[in-house]
Amino acid sequence: MSALNQALRAALDARQTLLAELHTQGTDCYRLFHGSQEGAPGLTIDRYGAQLLVQSFHQPLERDALLELLETCQQAFATPLLPVYNDRSQGNSRIDRSDPVFQAGAEALADLVGHEWGLNYRVRARHAGQDPLLFLDLRNARGWVKRHSAGKSVLNLFAYTCGVGLCAAAGGARAVTNLDFAEGNLAVGRENASLNPELPAMRFIASDYFPAIRQLAGLPVARRHGQRLPDYPRLAAEQFDLVFLDPPAWARSAFGTVDLLRDYQSLLKPALLATAEGGTLVCCNNLARVELDEWRDQVLRCASKSGRPVREVEVLPPAADFPSSDGRHPLKTLILHL
Repeated sequence: MSALNQALRAALDARQTLLAELHTQGTDCYRLFHGSQEGAPGLTIDRYGAQLLVQSFHQPLERDALLELLETCQQAFATPLLPVYNDRSQGNSRIDRSDPVFQAGAEALADLVGHEWGLNYRVRARHAGQDPLLFLDLRNARGWVKRHSAGKSVLNLFAYTCGVGLCAAAGGARAVTNLDFAEGNLAVGRENASLNPELPAMRFIASDYFPAIRQLAGLPVARRHGQRLPDYPRLAAEQFDLVFLDPPAWARSAFGTVDLLRDYQSLLKPALLATAEGGTLVCCNNLARVELDEWRDQVLRCASKSGRPVREVEVLPPAADFPSSDGRHPLKTLILHL
């Protein structure tokens, strides 16, 4: 048995109790092998419902090694899974689908449904962004939202495919607003809503973050000298009982720059102002080189300077299928009670 396969078997053994808990919760989407912490940096193995997804980020897997990993994973489940292998180590991996190592079957590449916290989610092994439309490490945060949304108005910022919004609706929120720049992301969010027809309708806003959140916060939309801004949706000022802020590591637009390392405050301040008095703001930072304690201090200072001091702060750890040997998880989540 190869060292890689031994590492996978150890990871599967370590997850037995967790997987039993997840299945009881109605979850079949989770990480089976977190290579950076479990013996193979640059390799991940995830389950998304009926789909088994192997992805390599540093170098391609050899075919025999891949087949051995797939067989080990299949043996761990009573139900056969549909394998897909994405090599993402090459510069053109988003468009090169020649699959020289392993050819996935058509049913594995079709639109499938995964489940988390008893909800249905659209999953795709391949699309323009390559990930299967649900970030697994955020599962605990989505579960927290589901448990704490009853009767609340919820704003889901950088909503992606609206998993947080879906959990809020399932948790009894009286109103849910999902905001994201990409129409394609929101289209999947609408698919997710249609896969859960028993839930109340959600609101979807396609907009750049900066003009949208500044309007909701009652602030003017900044205009750079001599620059004509692109069109953007006009929104009335509004505050929400629960706001969820999960920005990407870096992005730039005509309205501003998202930079989790150097300028989290420009994202945080208007989100704080859009949170109602006595409300809750959940904020995330997925940049590995940002230290939790330093970032937490920065967030609390920004809240105080913005006139929205934090009464209580909680740290929400990521899902247990994303282990960290030193406790320094890339994904950091703070729950701010204002």
